[in-house]
Amino acid sequence: MSGVLSGKRGLIMGVANERSIAWGIAKACAEAGAELAFTYQGEAFGKRLQPLAESVGSDFMVDVDVTDDASLDAAFEQLNARWDTLDFVVHAIAYSDKNELTGRILNTSRENFKNSMDISAYSFIDVARRAYPMMKDNGGTLLTLTYMGSTRVTPNYNVMGVAKAALESATRYLANDLGPEGIRVNAISPGPMKTLAGAAIGGARKTYKHTDQNAPLGSNATLEAVGGTAVYLASDAGACTTGEIIRVDGGFHVLGMPQYDHL
Repeated sequence: MSGVLSGKRGLIMGVANERSIAWGIAKACAEAGAELAFTYQGEAFGKRLQPLAESVGSDFMVDVDVTDDASLDAAFEQLNARWDTLDFVVHAIAYSDKNELTGRILNTSRENFKNSMDISAYSFIDVARRAYPMMKDNGGTLLTLTYMGSTRVTPNYNVMGVAKAALESATRYLANDLGPEGIRVNAISPGPMKTLAGAAIGGARKTYKHTDQNAPLGSNATLEAVGGTAVYLASDAGACTTGEIIRVDGGFHVLGMPQYDHL
């Protein structure tokens, strides 16, 4: 896929470290020829991100709080000052209080529900609204990340499952809104991955093992596989794909029960 994103510019939101899904996507996009900008939240994440951004030739990093309108406005003003157009955005941002990612959803607090929905779902709409003016003349791609817990009950995923369901619905509505301007909107749904965010969910190790043992392809998703999927969606090859939830989970989502050896 070398060179398929040459001449394209993309914004990557949500890299926490080198094991982040967002970083797997960023690395793949850079290898495909894209010029990248990054957002982060807070000094600690900025320090982790800087060497990664530099490794793919980017010197453009912006501190953003997606719950703050002024912060988002300032970020896109900086982006617009640097680039006159934007070809793709990768939204890899989600949050819930890890204390509520164990046990039952019945115990979800009102505050954490609102906060999780705001950061994990509404922020994609908020980002799309600001990215749209930089894409509307030439088209573009908006990508976000979801998980199967949006449609099937997953132990301890709780309010994040509800937030991801909202995110997937927003993906479809945005695809319809922005399609006339040639802007495509899709979500990638990897299986469980050993990331900083994934580790916050109760019982994560059991979930990794269960998926690894039972997925038809016999393994969980890799950063390279997710990155390659993002490159396809952001490239001209994805010109007619929009409103989709693309599964990258080794086929785990097709199962009705575990494999015979693991019943």
